[in-house]
Amino acid sequence: MSLRLPPPPFRHLSAAQSTAANTQIVVTRSYSSHSFIKFSVRNCSSETNTDSSRKLVMKVKEKLEKDYYSLPTGKNGRDDEELILWFLKDRRFSVEETISKLTKAIKWRQEFGVSQISEESVRRVAATGKSYVHNCLDVNGRPVLIVVPSKHIPEMFSQSEDERLCVFLLEKALSSLPEGKEDILGIFDLRGFSLKNSDLKFLTFLFDVLYYYYPSRLGQVLFVDAPFVFQPIWQLAKPLVKSYASLVRFCSVDDVRKEYFTESTLPASFRH
Repeated sequence: MSLRLPPPPFRHLSAAQSTAANTQIVVTRSYSSHSFIKFSVRNCSSETNTDSSRKLVMKVKEKLEKDYYSLPTGKNGRDDEELILWFLKDRRFSVEETISKLTKAIKWRQEFGVSQISEESVRRVAATGKSYVHNCLDVNGRPVLIVVPSKHIPEMFSQSEDERLCVFLLEKALSSLPEGKEDILGIFDLRGFSLKNSDLKFLTFLFDVLYYYYPSRLGQVLFVDAPFVFQPIWQLAKPLVKSYASLVRFCSVDDVRKEYFTESTLPASFRH
């Protein structure tokens, strides 16, 4: 004897019930000597979100092709779907805001000549050791960009040389992001810092670049062993670095050793 269930009565969904559309009830009927109905619940929110994101990416891509066709294409260009998605996330999926910010970023990359910066072209400035990408990830799997302000003498190199090194290292750090990771760790080793090393203009450039052209790529900033003389400089810089000020943590060398690296991945300069 088999059990036949009548079809459920049709009814309109209320507005509240419509919001639950991301969850589907899947009905499976087994035809055996003892027929039964199996119910399972499947959440489709991730699929829906992916579809929505994809549609928005294509919408931005089409608008850029139509209204900004002169912009370059390819990696980091107007048709780079990964780049478009990143800026959409940064702009909370507002198409107009994304287009505004993304077009400025692509134009800046073109004018600054980001793709032409090579290791050889920044070798002279990099030789000071004032900034470099660490060869190991931190405990959270993030690439690490280390800045040593005590080795920075503003008059030693031109502003443009320092800026090109900064962008080269950002590109290098981001190119080593592991699968599934999206941001990097910045460490300012402030041991030995003095007024002769202060460079508010360059610090402003750094955070402007991060805010406008590499949004949400800096996950955290560590100011390590900041001397007393650094405090008034930071108070002047805070309004200029915008929302990145909230990512800053003042900490000690010991904090870096214990919380951010293992014995084998700790940068050499923090071993003593």
